Amino acid sequence: MAYNKITKDVSEKLERIVGTGNIFTDDETRGIYAKDETEDFSFPPEVVIKPTSAAQISEIMKLANVYRIPVTPRGGGTGLSGGALPVHGGICLSMEKFNRIIEIDEKNYQAIVEPGVITQKFQEELESRGLFYPPDPASRGSCHLGGNLAECAGGPRAVKYGVTKDYVLGLEAVLPT
Repeated sequence: MAYNKITKDVSEKLERIVGTGNIFTDDETRGIYAKDETEDFSFPPEVVIKPTSAAQISEIMKLANVYRIPVTPRGGGTGLSGGALPVHGGICLSMEKFNRIIEIDEKNYQAIVEPGVITQKFQEELESRGLFYPPDPASRGSCHLGGNLAECAGGPRAVKYGVTKDYVLGLEAVLPT
């Protein structure tokens, strides 16, 4: 599949969507988001975007779809399989600002969370309420729930309790069209 590079015009449109403080094109930031915990790979995105709303993500995806620009969503970047690497360049869409635990329904054992919630923080919040969230990847202190779902993370408890996908009842997703 052929992708396009980000032009100045597209970059300006992206900046209008998310604001100046949420779009990064400097080499240092791009270098950080070019890697995950795999040792041998580095794929710098052309731009790193840190959206703050689903509406912004929707607009970014529409724009990327129109201009055929690849988008790679990213959680904590702690994976070892390359899932967060922007192999085709384009946009690295960081979910780190989506870090809220919106609701915990203790009676029905359900929670509504954003994809940037750190796994350990979620586990600790549940434990403070006498509840238990089994998936425990080794990087639980820095990995994000969204990344865990994307990578089907589980950790040592997975043998007994299953992996992240086994604890998902629904998703709010943003598609490019």
